[in-house]
Amino acid sequence: MQRYFLAAEPSNDALTLPRDVAHHLTTVLRAQPGEQVELVLADHRAYLAEVATIQPATTVKLVKQLPGNSELPVEVTLLCGLPKTKEKPEWIVQKATELGATTIAFFESERSISHWTANKRERKLARLQKIADGAAEQSHRNYQPQVAYYENLTAALAANPAPVRLVAWEESAKQGETSALAQVLTKLTAGEQVVAIFGPEGGLTTGEVELMQAAGVVPVGLGPRILRTETAPLYFLSAVSYVCELAAAKN
Repeated sequence: MQRYFLAAEPSNDALTLPRDVAHHLTTVLRAQPGEQVELVLADHRAYLAEVATIQPATTVKLVKQLPGNSELPVEVTLLCGLPKTKEKPEWIVQKATELGATTIAFFESERSISHWTANKRERKLARLQKIADGAAEQSHRNYQPQVAYYENLTAALAANPAPVRLVAWEESAKQGETSALAQVLTKLTAGEQVVAIFGPEGGLTTGEVELMQAAGVVPVGLGPRILRTETAPLYFLSAVSYVCELAAAKN
């Protein structure tokens, strides 16, 4: 069933859908009065709603609150070194949203080839946020992740303090480190905030890793294989989901 996000509060009165949502529901999906949709409202809860009118405005009435919550038990912020093509940030945002990220941010690393100039930054972020919003609807999230940008690693670290901060460093994998990530993930508790940092193509420099270590960031390996910049964040989110959702459900 189609899901939409609305900034409205739950109400017994009919809710008027924003123009873009109404257009998609009535023109693209050809919905008629009496048909049902799912809405996530400002309280981040999902509701079953029924189309009441489509003219002159599209309105819906809430039927009931839906059970369940599809969010990860922990809040994950991804800090990604800016990749060199526009397609890779879009891929990361879409797939990381599907996998449960809370925030997806990009920063210009020392080895970043691409640079977002000030006059293009707002447009790029708006495009990525739209992708995140659409992916949140498709994957039936209760939250729409926020997309952000930082001019450098220092700014990204300063803006994202958290009890747990990790950096995926390929040298850890090359040196045979296999347990640090598992040890950190198995100690996470529900509601905890986690920041995970990833380099661009070419990886992070030794100086950047040393800067992070000085700030308390823990280097971890992501298995024995070297992952692409767009693959590593998705590997990490999958590992978080397995440990915090699938494995935890067995205990």
